[in-house]
Amino acid sequence: MTILLPFLIFFAILLNYWLVPGGFAWRSHHQSHPKLRGPCGWPILGTLPDQMGALAHRKLAAMAASHCAARLMAFSLGNTRAVISSHPETAKEILCGSSFSDRPIKVSARLLMFERAIGFAPSGKYWRHLRRIAANYMFSPRRISSLETLRQRVADEMLEGVWKEREERGVVELRGIFQRGSLSNILESVFGSCLDLERAELGNMVREGYDLIANFNWEDYLPLRFLDFYGVKRKCHRLSGKVKNVVGQMVRERKRAGEFSGGNDFLSALLSLPTEDQLNDSDMVAVLWEMIFRGTDTISVLLEWIMARMVLHQDIQTKVQEELDKCVGNHRHVQDSDLPNLPYLQAVVKEVLRMHPPGPLLSWARLAVHDVHVGKVLVPAGTTAMVNMWAITHDPSIWKDPWTFNPERFIDEDVSIMGSDLRLAPFGSGRRVCPGKALGLATVHLWLGRLLHQFRWLPAQHVDLSECLKLSLEMKTPLACRVVRRCSGMSF
Repeated sequence: MTILLPFLIFFAILLNYWLVPGGFAWRSHHQSHPKLRGPCGWPILGTLPDQMGALAHRKLAAMAASHCAARLMAFSLGNTRAVISSHPETAKEILCGSSFSDRPIKVSARLLMFERAIGFAPSGKYWRHLRRIAANYMFSPRRISSLETLRQRVADEMLEGVWKEREERGVVELRGIFQRGSLSNILESVFGSCLDLERAELGNMVREGYDLIANFNWEDYLPLRFLDFYGVKRKCHRLSGKVKNVVGQMVRERKRAGEFSGGNDFLSALLSLPTEDQLNDSDMVAVLWEMIFRGTDTISVLLEWIMARMVLHQDIQTKVQEELDKCVGNHRHVQDSDLPNLPYLQAVVKEVLRMHPPGPLLSWARLAVHDVHVGKVLVPAGTTAMVNMWAITHDPSIWKDPWTFNPERFIDEDVSIMGSDLRLAPFGSGRRVCPGKALGLATVHLWLGRLLHQFRWLPAQHVDLSECLKLSLEMKTPLACRVVRRCSGMSF
């Protein structure tokens, strides 16, 4: 015991140094931040072993509840300090405050050029320039309206794909159909047209990028930059080279062709900007690549969740179809102009966004640019701040019967989902709100209307609502359905 005593004392001192509220990364701050609450986590690693995984949003919500820290919980990601809000009031302070104007950027995101695009560019003159271009030239109401013809054509192709798969297999698996439709829609929105070879290559690059961004990488949280764990750097360098080659070539070819001022795609919009607003080729490639990357998965993931709920809740599907029949009839297709007259369809989309927010954690990260108080807690500069939107939308103190799928709640109360009400802000809020939110909603509403107007959707097997958090919150098991045609006299 005499020999062991010094080691036990040393071990106790180490534990006192490491095991502090918030974990290892907060070890030098816990005495000056007495109001911090959070898990101690593991020495050096923080909460990484417990929290990274397919259900991180649920685990972090449960941990915040157990520490009575829904408003703000501190935790560690290796040697990275982090706080997370599971409450609308502190969420608003983080997302709408100027103190969190930047976003932390992962190694993979930086290497894939996202630091020069709208989502991750540091706050400043260049970022403000990108936001102004996006608002005025790329996502304006006029441009969104002008893209309806494209959305309708892609909807036709998806409906044809549904019927073909039904005829060949008897069962329709929607994930692949939605992914192909979303990819076609975003590629033609960005470039106007693509050769089949370019379309396939860009689709492969997007899928590879998802894997690289979504995979956990120790280098993002520990000072191990000299090692390339899992080959992330090597793979990102190779992929960014492909992106520069393929997208850069498309930009150069469009420039050589000239006469792009009348184009209806995003590339034409960028090339026809006034001289003072022009981007150089490398920045243009980064912006276009980000649009392809983020514009593909979000819509397809959300549509699969919506259709899963429609299959599972036949009574709600019937109500939407009755609304469609009353507004549209059975002699024409749903159009953008019909959407304001379809409040129940919009309520269904809101309820799915509440129960299955596509970006419950990863889309929300911010970086404290200076010391700032959030609530009563002092958050030091350099801290990663997150919002758990999944926890907020499932909080019984905020939502009545939060685990019940009930679109009527949005008929009884008109809740904005565009970022002003932090009880439900699936596209973010504040200066970093998603610039393409209006286009995304227009696409989802129209495609959902077309799908439910044309077909009755029935379960082909048990509907598994298990979640898997990758880049977005996906269904773990792809949805399989049976379909019955409703409007037999109307072509796709």
